[in-house]
Amino acid sequence: QVQLVESGGGLVQAGGSLRLSCTASGRTFSSYAMGWFRQAPGKEREFVAASSWSGGWTYYTDSVKGRFTISRDNAKNTVYLEMNSLKPEDTAVYYCASAPLRSYAISTYSRETAYTDWGQGTQVTVSS
Repeated sequence: QVQLVESGGGLVQAGGSLRLSCTASGRTFSSYAMGWFRQAPGKEREFVAASSWSGGWTYYTDSVKGRFTISRDNAKNTVYLEMNSLKPEDTAVYYCASAPLRSYAISTYSRETAYTDWGQGTQVTVSS
């Protein structure tokens, strides 16, 4: 059974940093992409960042480019989202997800429908 468990969320002031972790288990993830999504109150869930498990490519939504970094530690089966220069508009529940790699354009992995497994989410609150 696949499990994705997020951690690292919390309350931080604007301009601060947080590192989210997503620990994966239940399968070999070498042929998977990992993504981070977020959902703010009253809004649709939106794409944040994605990466192949091998780290061969990364992909970010425009609003986080230059501030957020997705990375992974294969030995720990963990994917990270390093978030710097946080803004109040980054406040949301952040979800980790996995998607089987296909011969699709990388932009495909910005879509929720590409992902087959999801974590339970971790709350990030940025105060102004």
